[in-house]
Amino acid sequence: MRILSLLLPASLLLLASSASAQVPAYPQSDDTGITTIQVSAPFKTVLLRAEQGRDIAGSYAMSNGWKLKVRPSSRYIDATIDTQKPMRLLAVSPDKFVSHDGSVTMQFNQGDRNDEMTMSYTDPSIAQIVVISAVIAQR
Repeated sequence: MRILSLLLPASLLLLASSASAQVPAYPQSDDTGITTIQVSAPFKTVLLRAEQGRDIAGSYAMSNGWKLKVRPSSRYIDATIDTQKPMRLLAVSPDKFVSHDGSVTMQFNQGDRNDEMTMSYTDPSIAQIVVISAVIAQR
């Protein structure tokens, strides 16, 4: 009986030590080694005008503490989070951009002053979609 009374506190200590706060993983770029099979229609891209690119270009302070830098082109954006490798997202509308595999989406020009964006991405380590908001910090 003595052993059983010691098992409960020991198991609670193990559980508490593994329950530390988890920071979501960075979104993966298309060339990572994750093996998936997905069948989908190709995205129809749109052409961005120069002023549309200027509206979304700049640095964003993300709600989870990450820093996002956006560099637009005529059909895509290059998005860099902190010191990670840049991700290329295709323009599917002037305000919405999607990665080649569809796992990362960024929606710009949101909020009352059109200075907010939302990023969603699939985190395979926890099998869920992560949604993060951001406000333009610098153009």
